[in-house]
Amino acid sequence: MSYLRLWWVHLRVGVMNELQYRVNFFVQLFNSLLSLGVGLAGWAIVFTYTETLGGWGRAELLAVMGIHILMGGLINTFIDPNMIRLMQEVRLGTLDYALVKPKDAQVLVSVRQTDFWQMVDVLIGLSVLMVALLQLKSQLGLWQTLAFGVALLLGGLMIYSVFLMLATWSFWFVRVGNILQIFRGIYEAGRWPVDIYPDWLRFGLTFLAPVAFAVTVPAQALTGRLTPLTLGGAALLAIGLLSLSRWFWNFGLRHYTGASA
Repeated sequence: MSYLRLWWVHLRVGVMNELQYRVNFFVQLFNSLLSLGVGLAGWAIVFTYTETLGGWGRAELLAVMGIHILMGGLINTFIDPNMIRLMQEVRLGTLDYALVKPKDAQVLVSVRQTDFWQMVDVLIGLSVLMVALLQLKSQLGLWQTLAFGVALLLGGLMIYSVFLMLATWSFWFVRVGNILQIFRGIYEAGRWPVDIYPDWLRFGLTFLAPVAFAVTVPAQALTGRLTPLTLGGAALLAIGLLSLSRWFWNFGLRHYTGASA
């Protein structure tokens, strides 16, 4: 509970800081709507020539797009800002201020920063998802709803673990921000189900950069494609990545020399 209170305090501070620059909301809204328009244009072009893509119908692919935007908004709101700040503090030697506090350092560096206006993407993603579900005219059962929530959570934990491991490389290399930029580019491939990609790319998007688990698997839950075996595999992979990122973080800390070096 103490860590939840810690997260809530930092969230409130972050929101208050962002509210000082309210014009950023309109900038973010414009960028998000522009990105949505480009995505919908590509979706419309695809279904001008076919009725299905990799076995996914029009409304089902719209659901994938909604989840992609939703997850991207969560990443840009809660994960990405903290990892960027972590890398900056390692480079400047100011990570010391977080390490000397009486809380777990990994938790602390993961909750300090919030880009509140990125929540616009979360709302847009939810709106697109609701439209897709209305088009599907499917009655979501208890299993589908629970599986979607669990799959979305597991996907988010995997993305966080990968981001943390990438940011931890800053303990050895001066600038690793470009690595995060590459990952953001890879994440854009999740706008479409991984089923449509060749095997080598599908493997990469599933196990190297777990975009499939962050976007496609939750979409499978909503469309009745998800099996308990796949969900169980996602849980095991999430636990494995969380454990690996924790170990790598502690290993990196042992090589951190701080501002006094």
